[in-house]
Amino acid sequence: MKRLWIYCLAGIGMTACNTGNAKKELTPGTWQASLHRPDGADIVFNFLVKDTAGKKVLYVLNATDKLLVDDVKVSGDSVFIKMPFFDSDFKARFADGGNLEGQWTRHLADKDVSVPFTAKPNTAERFPKGAAPSQQVTGRWVTTFVDKDNKTSNAIGEFKQMGDLVHGTFLTTTGDYRFLEGGMDGDTLRLSTFDGSHAYFFKAVVKKDSIVNGRFFAGIGDHVEDWSAVKNDTAKLPDERTIATIKPGQSKLDFTFPDMNGNKVSINDDRFKNKVVVITLMGSWCPNCMDETGFLSEWYKKNKDRGVEVIGLSYERTPDFEKSKKALAGFLTRFDVQYPVLITGVTPADPEKGEKTLPQLTGIKGFPTTIFIDKKGNVKEVHTGFSGPGTGEHYEQFKADFERLISQLLES
Repeated sequence: MKRLWIYCLAGIGMTACNTGNAKKELTPGTWQASLHRPDGADIVFNFLVKDTAGKKVLYVLNATDKLLVDDVKVSGDSVFIKMPFFDSDFKARFADGGNLEGQWTRHLADKDVSVPFTAKPNTAERFPKGAAPSQQVTGRWVTTFVDKDNKTSNAIGEFKQMGDLVHGTFLTTTGDYRFLEGGMDGDTLRLSTFDGSHAYFFKAVVKKDSIVNGRFFAGIGDHVEDWSAVKNDTAKLPDERTIATIKPGQSKLDFTFPDMNGNKVSINDDRFKNKVVVITLMGSWCPNCMDETGFLSEWYKKNKDRGVEVIGLSYERTPDFEKSKKALAGFLTRFDVQYPVLITGVTPADPEKGEKTLPQLTGIKGFPTTIFIDKKGNVKEVHTGFSGPGTGEHYEQFKADFERLISQLLES
């Protein structure tokens, strides 16, 4: 049966196969969805369907986050859902019981990658309810990930347990894993998230002040990492201001790139003189950049009359201007971005991206990176990474620190 519907979707595009007695309605309410990886480690998430102004919309649910998806089309037996960011979409058909069966596809710069997808209506649970929790995971955890080549990376896990429900995230020097949701089944922790780019599933065993036997499944291929953690409520990440800096002997940036209309914009333009300037290095492919763009867009609207400007420098997955522009367009529209966003023409994977675009810096170590420039044009601080709303108190602290720094630069 699965081979049949995959064949029909692939072979006749917008026209779905006849499903006989399948219920042809995208039922309002909460659904449980699964991305079926080839290794069997399904990535599970929930979404909420609503009828709004005569059309279907849905919200992807991860912990306290509700991501609006308003490009939803139902045609006969078929459902087409385009994610608002990261150039990905779902194509599915109604199956027995009103379920959905189809594929999720990511449109990358050089290819498309897909994975089977199913969804079940009227199912608010994320994971099946299991045994009563026998461990408590609330707190801060020093975490080590080990990939298949035995390369290690570090993070700080922060979790909050409410009965058997768990919310949390992982903090890293280049950003956070956004909103993770799951729960405890006896001593087993399970967490997942999906936002159109991140598609993650974490599983591990909790033993008092340690987490062991962890497995981290990322994306829709075969990427798997081992992970473990030790509880440490005083653990901190390296100072974000020290990861990338202005080079010794340098003080000012010098760049010119085209905006979305192809017009050249330079940091040396009159618009930016005698003003505090915030420069964000970002990309439409980057979930943490999405969070920062949401913050900066709203902040700029409220504060631009204070003598502050914001510039986005976009590093898209292709050096092609028109393709980069297309990838950025929906991203900027969704957040109503009113400051200039410039297309660098350099990809995030380019090992020389820093030298090609901002050679005055010691490098670009992660996205987003935020650069603060005083009214004389001098670089005052460079912040690598972003603690988004999924990090709770860290996001609140970021906002307070951001405002404090801007006020200091305006007064100097």
